[in-house]
Amino acid sequence: MRLAISTGGGDAPGLNAVIRAVVLSAHDRDWETFGILRGFGSILERGSGGTAGGWSGLGRVMLNEHGLIPLGSDEVRGITHLGGTILGASNRGNPFRWETSDAAGNKIVVDRSGELLQAFAAAGIDALITIGGDGSLAIAGELARKGLRVVGVPKTIDNDVVGTVSTFGFDTAVATATEAIDKLHSTAQSHDRVMVVELMGRHAGWLALHAGISGTADVILIPEIPFDIEAVCAKIRDREARGSRFAIVVVAEGAKEKGGDLVLQEPERAGRAARLGGIGAMVAEAIAERTGKETRSLVLGHLQRGGSPSPSDRLLALRFGAAAVAAAAEGAFGTCVVYTPPNITRKPLEEIVGRIKTVPLDSGVIVTARRLGVSLGD
Repeated sequence: MRLAISTGGGDAPGLNAVIRAVVLSAHDRDWETFGILRGFGSILERGSGGTAGGWSGLGRVMLNEHGLIPLGSDEVRGITHLGGTILGASNRGNPFRWETSDAAGNKIVVDRSGELLQAFAAAGIDALITIGGDGSLAIAGELARKGLRVVGVPKTIDNDVVGTVSTFGFDTAVATATEAIDKLHSTAQSHDRVMVVELMGRHAGWLALHAGISGTADVILIPEIPFDIEAVCAKIRDREARGSRFAIVVVAEGAKEKGGDLVLQEPERAGRAARLGGIGAMVAEAIAERTGKETRSLVLGHLQRGGSPSPSDRLLALRFGAAAVAAAAEGAFGTCVVYTPPNITRKPLEEIVGRIKTVPLDSGVIVTARRLGVSLGD
């Protein structure tokens, strides 16, 4: 069998571990493996005919005539501990909504999925292992419906993929965010300030909740619980009355006020999802106005995606990669490997795509936060 590997969407610690596991597990079966750069970019962006060059985490590489990189044990040696992905990633590479320009230079969106399937057929690719979050897995589901043999691997630092208890990258992102919150405590306490930290989490508050509790935040605002800014300020005033003149507020980027809307940096447009950001600054400004406290905000941003994966994420990623190859060997196409402790199992892609795993309001983590006296803004 000839397998192609794609890493789409945002990067996450552990992607390289999945790639390594897929390649080694496939080669153990005497199969061939090929990497696709930047999602599906090296196929759909390549020139006409001939062998082309490209850049990847492997450095300058030579693509074959189909826009693929042959991957063997040498290419994946020593990459388990590396962050990012040697194949590159793209959140603008949806083949069903490919952004390009017409003859007049106007931006247009076209469906190039048929072209992609033809390219796979021409290259003799038997199946695709696609590693991604909700967007990439939705694309995988559409390709599967068009006849491509696909196995999905869930990836997101937001931990919001349905059907899996955890996704690789989440544990590392929680550790990164917790360390940042820890370091803010000293400056907040020294200056009697309120520090507002904006973390990722478009639709789900797993990251903000886990990092906020671990970092002993006083207020945690998540998308699942629309907040009342007066409740937030009441918590800060209560701390002040008890002698704690500083406070740490953690806000997921998708959090919003009761009756309010998401705060966006860029609106949704053809081929691109809306870009969230700015809720942390808005919350900080509102706190300063209502309490008179000196308040600062910090957006942790893409730092949450970076760095070497934690041992837990490495192990989960390696298990996912090996399980994806096993799924292909058993003909379990149109599925996604998922973590249902203690095992790696599979679920049909159609049961996963188009849904978001949000934090249940009665979850043990939320119960713990409330028992610790953390305000959730409600």
